[in-house]
Amino acid sequence: MMEFVSLLDVTFFLLAGFGALVGIIFGAIPGMTATMAVAVCLPLTYALGLNNGLALLLGLYVGGISGGMVPAVLLNIPGTPSSITTTFDGYPMAQKGEGEKALRVCVVASVIGGLISAAVLFLFAPMLADFSIKFSYVEKFLIILLALSVIASLSSNMLVGIFSGVIGIWLSLVGVYSISDGGNGKTRLMADFMEPYLYEGFSLLPVLIGIFGISTILLEAEKGVKSELTSDRLKLGKGGVFAFSIFKGRFTNLVRSSFIGTFVGMLPGVGGSAASVLAYTQEKNLSRDSSEMGKGAPQGLMASESANNALTGGALIPLLSLGIPGDSTTAVLIGAFTLQGIQVGPLFIPENANTWYIMMTALVFANIVMFFLMFFAIKHIAKVVMVPKHILYPLITMMCVVGAYAINYGIMFDVWTLLIFGVLGYLIQKIGLEVAPLIIGFILGGQAEIYFVKSLESFGTLSIFFTKSPIAVVLWLLILASVVFSIVMSLKSRAKGRQDVLS
Repeated sequence: MMEFVSLLDVTFFLLAGFGALVGIIFGAIPGMTATMAVAVCLPLTYALGLNNGLALLLGLYVGGISGGMVPAVLLNIPGTPSSITTTFDGYPMAQKGEGEKALRVCVVASVIGGLISAAVLFLFAPMLADFSIKFSYVEKFLIILLALSVIASLSSNMLVGIFSGVIGIWLSLVGVYSISDGGNGKTRLMADFMEPYLYEGFSLLPVLIGIFGISTILLEAEKGVKSELTSDRLKLGKGGVFAFSIFKGRFTNLVRSSFIGTFVGMLPGVGGSAASVLAYTQEKNLSRDSSEMGKGAPQGLMASESANNALTGGALIPLLSLGIPGDSTTAVLIGAFTLQGIQVGPLFIPENANTWYIMMTALVFANIVMFFLMFFAIKHIAKVVMVPKHILYPLITMMCVVGAYAINYGIMFDVWTLLIFGVLGYLIQKIGLEVAPLIIGFILGGQAEIYFVKSLESFGTLSIFFTKSPIAVVLWLLILASVVFSIVMSLKSRAKGRQDVLS
């Protein structure tokens, strides 16, 4: 423990705080997201080292999720996908002149959600890691299959989710089929002239920056960079003075929503929008004064913001204990570990105890910094939504290109990879495919192949995937449950669609 304390210095805390501030700015600008903030700043972590780099990235993560509340409340525009339900009550409060009060309610709910999820992460991740160390290749393959099936089942359309995930897996297999992985040592899925560039496949970091940076810029630029926002739309108002007494009797809502957000964060690829919608729905079903929700009710803000900020700790649980990213932002965090030559998974926490404590410290500190920054400086932070996009987008594009080029010591093909996946990310969203299944399929595809091949090498029969152990049976049941859930939800949405048409 003393060794861990010696690693904490002023630079560490400054980077965590700076990350939270930059993340808030990214989250507050409509169209920018926490994932984009982490992806764009990812190359900086190489020069900072692992501990300071993680402090910066976790600050960006926490700040980016929280910052989305600003345009959600003031402009009725979700700053991040997880802020959708914040608009339901935040904007009506702003219209009544209670914008500042609404934002402060959101800030308090966010820090409570973030700290509860950090506590769950600290208690649960080491236990899950200890348990998963006992997994054989069979169970490891089925864990990845479960992750991909959950992502697909929770997509807008299961078949679209599966197809997107398969594309990601296919892209991950480009390159040499290593003999150490059970292959023949030859390249595959490419033309011969591409071998010098793609011998080891697409580099992860330019792929992540392209998918979450360049594609977002292209989608936003398509809408036009001229801003119609004017300062008179940012009416924070003075109606209804904020007081902490507003949380009296709302403790159950805050804790329940925080645990919902943490749990949803643990499900790979689900995302913050599902967490906040589920928490908001539960509060509406259970609240005594639910009729006020949607008209400017503070309890709606509490449910939404505590749930979406609790996502941060929840999404880190499968990442650090199983090596499976819980959401798109933690998928980008894998890049930070890759830069430092560290593999996340069951052995990460026991073999990197100091880094584990560093991450917990950064997560808690970033939440505290986020609270003080937004609670006491919300009037100034609200002006961030006015930043002209024609200035912002070229700067971010330049950062993406420079970062991709420098990440592997100046390889020009990494810039082409950035642009290829930036355009690909743009196109797949335009035609209705899902980004989360694709990128998580890309990250886990190579591992899934290794575990599958090693299982067959060890046991020589496909039946081993069904008879290896009770754990394998449980995993198959969970996979089946995720598929059945998707089919049931699809049938319900179709039935509701027919009723709407008939009515």
